[in-house]
Amino acid sequence: MAVKLQIKGVTKSFGANAVLGGIDLSVAEGELVCLIGASGSGKSTLLRCINLLEPVDDGEILLDGEDITAPELDPRLIRRRIGLVFQSFNLFPHMNALDNVLLAPRRVLKGAEAKIRQEAEALFERFGLGPKMGHFPDQLSGGQQQRVAIIRALAMKPEVLLLDEITSALDPELVGEVLDVVRKLKAEGMTMMLATHEMGFARDAADRVCFLDRGRVVEEGPPAQMFQSPREARTRAFLQRVLAGS
Repeated sequence: MAVKLQIKGVTKSFGANAVLGGIDLSVAEGELVCLIGASGSGKSTLLRCINLLEPVDDGEILLDGEDITAPELDPRLIRRRIGLVFQSFNLFPHMNALDNVLLAPRRVLKGAEAKIRQEAEALFERFGLGPKMGHFPDQLSGGQQQRVAIIRALAMKPEVLLLDEITSALDPELVGEVLDVVRKLKAEGMTMMLATHEMGFARDAADRVCFLDRGRVVEEGPPAQMFQSPREARTRAFLQRVLAGS
């Protein structure tokens, strides 16, 4: 598989706090890579750097071989190609679900209103939310709100989808319906990077799992190897602690 996204030596600090200490990572076309690690290990910051919401201090991020951190590039054009879904939904409360989804395509994508609306409605139907298009966020469950947030990202037709702890704000019984969306997208060939604490999902669905600790990739590999026989002591300690508490 061709490499879609490549991160080379990326560092990021906030003041004296070094959050990313030289990340090297690649994602192939159609691959689902799960990022695991304790809170504060750098997972969310890495995703925000890839989406250019945070500027990197050093290193390169390549999309189809092009360095998207180059200062002459317009980050808004890059964000059309790389979608990011947050853990806290970030839906506008005064707009219904459909209008939340339509907002960005109307402003950014060139196309007839009828076509943009038809494509958005098709996404709602595809992910089981057709009857909820006219509902406002406070009329939806947390799981439904997160599915709307994913639909909003997909409406921009991204080439890569970044998912940042998308189930951490949900009640346990709602987690499955959101992760089922990710499974469906994987089956359709979407290239994704998912920061998650859902170890069972990472083990079952990921093509590759990367363990981050203190802003570095300590270990990466296929789920079977990472969960059954991790090579690094820090990976073993993290997984023992997390799995014991699940």
